Amino acid sequence: METAHEEAPGSGSTAVRKPDLGIGMVGYAFMGAAHSQGWRTAGRVFDLPLAPRLTAVCGRDGRAVRAAADRLGWASCETDWRKLIAREDIGLVDICTPGESHAEIAVAALDAGKHVLCEKPLANTVEEAEAMVAAAARNPGRIAMVGFNYRRTPAVSLARSVIAAGRLGALRHIRLAYLQDWLVDPEFPLTWRLRREAAGSGALGDLGSHLVDLAQFLAGEPLAGVTAVTETFVAERPLPADTTTGAPAGHDRGRVTVDDAAVFTGRFPSGTLASFEATRFAGGRKNALRFEVNGEHGSLCFDFEHLNELHFFDGTGPATEAGFRRILVTEPEHPYLSGWWPPGHGLGYEHTFVHQARDLVHAIADAATPAPSFADGLQVQRVLAAVQESASKDSVYTLVSPSGLGEGRAS
Repeated sequence: METAHEEAPGSGSTAVRKPDLGIGMVGYAFMGAAHSQGWRTAGRVFDLPLAPRLTAVCGRDGRAVRAAADRLGWASCETDWRKLIAREDIGLVDICTPGESHAEIAVAALDAGKHVLCEKPLANTVEEAEAMVAAAARNPGRIAMVGFNYRRTPAVSLARSVIAAGRLGALRHIRLAYLQDWLVDPEFPLTWRLRREAAGSGALGDLGSHLVDLAQFLAGEPLAGVTAVTETFVAERPLPADTTTGAPAGHDRGRVTVDDAAVFTGRFPSGTLASFEATRFAGGRKNALRFEVNGEHGSLCFDFEHLNELHFFDGTGPATEAGFRRILVTEPEHPYLSGWWPPGHGLGYEHTFVHQARDLVHAIADAATPAPSFADGLQVQRVLAAVQESASKDSVYTLVSPSGLGEGRAS
């Protein structure tokens, strides 16, 4: 990347062009589209120190990836991620693939001298995540960030600022839930998200990883321990259509090898308690991400279905005025809002990816540790593994025996 000088059109003066940051993205489905939106928009909203360029997108199907490049705004395409990371015009590799390939691509990209952004969860196993952190450590000039986009919702970032400023005092409880319903239909096909070898886990990794990241982000400390239960409600599903040949889905069924729902509790070193619920079986809930934080002096409440609002209870005021008050998080002084619209004009889901791109570009330009880093992603991975371990032990205190007559016991 070199700084060039250009004549500003019609000005007669010389303008300094920002250094380019060539982006290469692997994967172009849902997350790839969201990340593309972030990269396309960040430099048009914020004054960035580098100019992101959508250089190349990669996918295995040549025809499909060329169509994705045209649709999403990428200048070129590749069908082999190894060729993508070898290109000299790419400085950052953005990984938007299923979890089974995160570690291999990220390690290779870092060792090739590229910066890396990797979608959450960081990997499918703790061992893979540790290898990714080790690759980042042996390439200290490279920036490695994991994509937990929800912490970049302005209202969530504001909540963290309120907590960090001590407005709630010592934290007592953090309760979080992420509720979706796209698996309620038992005839929904067996996609990669329902296979452990591809996804690592089900609702736990897909949704619960966001909850763990948010809990630790809000509390400002890592979880110290968890106790969990998980459940798979639909054990078998129809095999999906063959996307290679175009053959429709048949009557054959395959086994679901991940959880459909996870419920767990946790404790922070400070003594703060946390509860978590992640499910893809909450009928009527499309993307309901919620949290409430209770402290000794007040509380905060957030619901992503009303993502421009934060509710704040200040317990230090008189009882006659007590109650939650609604903060409309659209003022230019609020996190990330300085580059957007006038007050009252709300943002949406896609803006979290714009903010993610903004923060990563600044981290690269400043040679600063990104947030969340691969090390942060590893911490989340360890929590997910602990949840799975706790759930696998199935240690439940039985209040009533199967016959309905027995005494309580631990099992």
